[in-house]
Parts: sequence; structure tokens; C-alpha cells
Amino acid sequence: MIELCSVTKKFGSLAALDDISLKIDNGNVLGLVGSNGSGKSTMLRLIAGVFEADDGEILIDGEDSFENTDAKGKVFFVSDYPYFYNDSTVRNTADLYRRLYTSWSEEKYNHLCSLFPINQNQRIINMSKGMQRQAALILSLSCCPRHLLLDEIFDGLDPVIRMLVKKLIIEDVSNGMSVVIASHNLRELEDLCDHVALLHQGKVLFNNELDETKMGITKVQAAFSVPPTNADMSQFDILNANMHGQLYNMIIRGAQDEVLSKLHTLNPMFVEALPLTLEEVFIYEMEVAGYDVSNIIS
Repeated sequence: MIELCSVTKKFGSLAALDDISLKIDNGNVLGLVGSNGSGKSTMLRLIAGVFEADDGEILIDGEDSFENTDAKGKVFFVSDYPYFYNDSTVRNTADLYRRLYTSWSEEKYNHLCSLFPINQNQRIINMSKGMQRQAALILSLSCCPRHLLLDEIFDGLDPVIRMLVKKLIIEDVSNGMSVVIASHNLRELEDLCDHVALLHQGKVLFNNELDETKMGITKVQAAFSVPPTNADMSQFDILNANMHGQLYNMIIRGAQDEVLSKLHTLNPMFVEALPLTLEEVFIYEMEVAGYDVSNIIS
């Protein structure tokens, strides 16, 4: 389990994270999303032990992660811009990780190298961005970490490789690995995550199970022969609404069954619930919180 307990991290006068508390259970995938500069990458570096918290504590399976070799050995962090030495190749970096990670699996390494179209002997710095990420993924998954931290891992990957990466992550999660993925690509997270946490200005706005997050907001389309009055609509917590003649498109806070039941009392010509994406949930949550959503989705 990964635990952040009242964690604060400042850079000068700027609080990148401000009194954050969060838990990630083993075998779970947490999607970490938020506005630019919200503290996502800082959180991953704190968990990995790259940064030290100014206040609070970060525990990896009950142990403080900073300057703790045993705790760090359970964690692998793939940053937004993976770092490799000038002469690093997949092969010689694998030689290094064999010595550093007691959980290294040679069988898994050979299997992953057969799946990804990558030259083990090519210098990684000469590879494209997408190929560098593939190299980092081969090496990270071969270390068989208990906790995997990924920062914008899907950036630069083609659709086929993205599908492969998701499949591999799901397989390892089923064996107990926990994963934290920081990303602006909410569509990719929707396929993977059990939980989602929304960060903004160093604070966690909410941290929920993915299904619970979606269940709390309903997207509906309805048509009325007689338009409902303001009094009729006051019973709903409407996050967004637009009308085209007799057709209403609305995002309403509340469980789907409850929302539809109330709408039926207004005698619509028809009413139906529409699929709600994770991207829509976050946009409307941020708007309700009074934040500018223009920097959330890239």
C-alpha cells in the first residue's frame, strides 16, 4: 500500500502539494489527473523518494520511502521525460537493473523484448519519444515492482502499442501490483483505473472509485411538448444545460435512476440517459468548483 499522510511540498513560497492525504491499495490503479501545475508529477516524485516532503509522511508498505533502499526497491518511477545516460541501451541498462532490483525477472525481460519492436543495442537517446517510452516500459516491468508510477506514459505511443501497454499493466495489477498514472489523456485512464484523484493547485478536489464518480452525475436528453418552468427545474442540481427548440441536453448531479424518475414527472415526450465520459465528469466538476478548465484537457 502507498500512503500519503498530510503531505506538503514547497518550492520556495509555492506549495506544489498542500496537506495531501491519499491511499493506494495493492492491486489498484489510480488515475491522477488535474490542471497543469497541479502537483501530479511532484506527487509521483515524492512517492518514489526523489523529493522529500516538507511536512507529513509517505509510506511504502508501512515504511518511509525517502532514503530507504528497501522501500525504493519496491517502486519504479517512469517520468514524463525518462532519463538515460548518453551511451544507454536497453541491453546495458537491463544489466544495471539486474543488480539493483532483486525482483528482476529475466524471463519477463525476454518476453517484453519480443513484444515491443525495439532494438536492444541502439542508444536510447537516439530513439524517438515513443520508442524511448517503450524502452522505459520494458525495463520498468522487467523489474517487477510492487508499485509502478507512470507520468504521461501514453504520450507518443501509437494505438497498437497503447493497447499492448494497457494489457501488460492489467496483467501485473491482477498479480497485486499497484499503479499510479498521471495523465491528461482521460480516455486512456478510463480503460485502466479503479480510482481517480483530481488535483488542482496542490489540493485533492476528490478521490473516488471510477464507477462512483460517474454514478454521481447523469447526462440526459429530453424533449417536452410544454417547456418545464424554472420551478419545475429547480428540483435538479443542473451542472450544464442547453436547449434546441423542444430538446434539452443536461448534465445533472445525482444518481441516474433518481434523475430519470423526477424527469418523468414532468411528462416529457421522451427522455433518455446518455453515456458520460470521464473527461466530461472532470470538466463539469472543475467548472462547479469555479476553476478554469481550459488547461485540464490537452
